[in-house]
Parts: sequence; structure tokens; C-alpha cells
Amino acid sequence: MAQSIDVAFPFAGDWLVQNSPADRVPSHGTRLFASSYAIDFVPVEQGRTAPFTVGSLLCPEPAERFPGFGRPILAPAGGVVIVAHGSEPDHRAQRGFPSIGYALTQRRRVAPGWRALAGNHVFIEHGGVVIALCHLQRGSVQVEPGQRVRRGEPIGRCGNSGNSTEPHVHVQAFDAPEIERADPVRLTFDGALARNGEIVTVPSAA
Repeated sequence: MAQSIDVAFPFAGDWLVQNSPADRVPSHGTRLFASSYAIDFVPVEQGRTAPFTVGSLLCPEPAERFPGFGRPILAPAGGVVIVAHGSEPDHRAQRGFPSIGYALTQRRRVAPGWRALAGNHVFIEHGGVVIALCHLQRGSVQVEPGQRVRRGEPIGRCGNSGNSTEPHVHVQAFDAPEIERADPVRLTFDGALARNGEIVTVPSAA
């Protein structure tokens, strides 16, 4: 079984790398659900995810306020879709003080299992490795199980579903379709590691 897989970035434009395994393993602070090498990419505009105001500090914000909400998410590799789930709601974003309360309720969100954490998600099987793309926008998933997709083909849009404090896409790879029993697989993107804090700029194919 592959110990690592090289794929394309699943988006175009400017995205901030967060929770990267280039900086710590497990990247998300847990090995649950084969997430040791998972990576979060946050869409940014002019270097920011959204303007920060006094309201951002005190109250949850509509996901639609973030300019990256709804950006296209692309297949990072060609393969066969084995899971496509898109009916979970997008919730309000949590920054400032609201993010503290959100962090304190993390255990409660883990308890229901994978779907509660991933929100809307797609699994693509590529060469015996499964690639997961999570937190997609409700109603945006445009592929279905059994469908073959090409690298760079749109599969959905950036959302804020599942265990997400602001619109972003969570990407991870693992070695079996049943994520509860799978082992994680390392990811590189066109031969490079994605490092926490860097902004990745990917030109549009168009």
C-alpha cells in the first residue's frame, strides 16, 4: 500500500494552509478517522479570509460573509467517486470569542462519528488510495458514487458544514474505504509539501 500520494491542489486562487502535517503529526491533534496527515486549506482574498470587525470578535458570522464561501472545489486526482454526501447544513462561522466556546464543545461533535465532523464530503478512490474532501457547501456536491472523475474536474464548492469554524476544505488520504478502519496516507501536492501559514496560489485552468 502507498505510504504517500502526490495530487493536485483541489482549487484555484489564493488559499491559506492550516493544520499541516509538514509542521506537526497528527496535524489536527488526533489520529481518529485516519486524520494524522490531513490538511486544511482556507480561501483568502487579499491575504484575508474575511474582514475582521468588532462583530467578528463577539458573535458568530454568516458563512456567506466570507469571500471564499462557494468557491469551486476540484478533484485532486482522477479516479472513481465512492462516497458523495451533500445534505448537511452550513453553519455560522466562529471567530474571536465564539471560537473559544466552539473549541470547548469539540468532544461533543466527535461523538456522533465521521459524518458529523466531515459535513458534506466526497471520497475519490485513486490507485488504491481514498482521497477525502470535506466541509463542502450544502447542495453543491455535483458527483455521485460510481462516477469516474478527471483531475481538475469540479466536484462541489467550499462550505462550512460539519466541524468547521470558517469556510475551508479539509483534505486527507487513507488506505481503505471504511475510514474507521483505515490508515492515513501522506499527501504532497504536485511534488511539494503544504506548510502551515503559507498562501498557495493556483492559477485557474480557464
